[in-house]
Amino acid sequence: MVARGDMICHLCVVTITWMVLASNVINAENPYRFFDWNITYGNIYPLGVPQQGILINGQFPGPDIYSVTNDNLIINVHNSLPEPFLISWNGVQQRKNSYQDGVYGTTCPIPPGKNFTYTLQMKDQIGSFYYYPSLAFHKAAGGFGGIRILSRPLIPVPFPEPAGDFTLLIGDWYKTNHSILKAILDGGHKLPSPDGVLINGRGSGASITFEQGKTYRLRISNVGLKNSLNFRIQGHQMKLVEVEGTHTVQNTYSSLDIHAGQSYSVLITADQPPKDYYIAVSTRFTNEVLNTTAILHYSNSASPVSGPIPNGPATYDISWSFNQARSIRTNLTASGPRPNPQGSYHYGLVNITRTIQLVSSADQVNDKQRYAVNGVSFVPADTPLKLADYFKINGVFRVGSIPDSYPAGKKMHLDTSVMGANFRDFIEIVIQNKENILQTWHLNGYNFWVVGMDAGTWTPVNRNEYNLQDAISRSTTQVYPKSWTAIYVALDNVGMWNMRAEFWARQYLGQQFYLRVYTPSNSTRDEYPIPTNALLCGRARG
Repeated sequence: MVARGDMICHLCVVTITWMVLASNVINAENPYRFFDWNITYGNIYPLGVPQQGILINGQFPGPDIYSVTNDNLIINVHNSLPEPFLISWNGVQQRKNSYQDGVYGTTCPIPPGKNFTYTLQMKDQIGSFYYYPSLAFHKAAGGFGGIRILSRPLIPVPFPEPAGDFTLLIGDWYKTNHSILKAILDGGHKLPSPDGVLINGRGSGASITFEQGKTYRLRISNVGLKNSLNFRIQGHQMKLVEVEGTHTVQNTYSSLDIHAGQSYSVLITADQPPKDYYIAVSTRFTNEVLNTTAILHYSNSASPVSGPIPNGPATYDISWSFNQARSIRTNLTASGPRPNPQGSYHYGLVNITRTIQLVSSADQVNDKQRYAVNGVSFVPADTPLKLADYFKINGVFRVGSIPDSYPAGKKMHLDTSVMGANFRDFIEIVIQNKENILQTWHLNGYNFWVVGMDAGTWTPVNRNEYNLQDAISRSTTQVYPKSWTAIYVALDNVGMWNMRAEFWARQYLGQQFYLRVYTPSNSTRDEYPIPTNALLCGRARG
């Protein structure tokens, strides 16, 4: 047992017996997978110079999480860092269970020297995702890893079983210590550009091995802090088969734009002469293009890698990326985690109950750099919002502190922004990007349909352009410079859910808010009760 501390609740370690019996939180009829993680600092050399990294059980990046639809994951996280720590699960929906989401709006940080046991169910999900540290700019030090959720054996997958399954974590990276980067942001300044790009934690030298004639699955996630990346393999085509839990129309691509926070699965066949080939990753829409390579090694290779590194699209060719994004569509003939991927309705036939228009902005507040959504720059409260909601603690946040649209002429201000929404509403969210940078947005707790995107300013007339047949369903979408993206969301998951920019400095300095999906029923049919082992902090303590 763990001793009580300033931020510890009733029980900080849950016994295996309790876990197995906790049917009010996780489904005891499905298999359990147990993980025991120790979070430490250690020396890493991703760009050839020593720096402080966050390790999980001594690994950078952290270990892959392997699971099957509806599996129960018991992940005991020991925080051996000298500061609080949290892990969040990008794309895992935490059905009816936002207490386990692992962001500060829902979960108290794990204090130094203490532990917390996450109880997650991969409920009705398949696909490729990742986890990452959500506090204190820790993401710039590591602590991330891949998540794969396989289909149950009786549910058909729309492609033959691959000969192998690899996780590739790509992302931009700084040589500067994450605590220094955090101090720069806390001081009200912008960060410089990243120093390089990593593939599986290495600036160079990473490799994977294929056998000639066989087909392999690559699960590629952009776990970086800022930049969109283009991914390609010398001499090979990629067949796209899955995006963030959705089987796709199986188009073939020579390269893929993967924006910050996004995950893709592709099939690659080793159908070229037996040698080694470049895996190339480079930044998109940047003044200075950062590049890195890894090696695709044929097991019967007759020669080392040679020839020019394959080129990606022109750095600022936004139309190329637009066209690729529109080509990524849901495979309507494929089963999902259940045999009927459409459920009881089709998204294009449901009436919209509400339209929310989100506009990003950048400005100075109190002589410090801040970023905002609809004029509100998010500041964390002293208590996680979900706990304040549960314990009915007044003064922590106010529902409606962020408007549904950007009031004209209103100056940016600081607030703990929470938007209210009703359980089972079907809403339209239009994300308007009036800036000259590409942005990526993520909604915790949900997948949404990306029904439209285009240049310019959105108007209701643009609904005539929407894809209401086979739009891709995902949890992270890009919004191109001076452009808009529209999504449909079925609010079927009660809880407090974070919507944020995946440009991590912007998220840290306020470009996020929480969507409170509410029902007055207080029924476990709609939402699980607070976990018995929940950490309590702030005004929820005691």
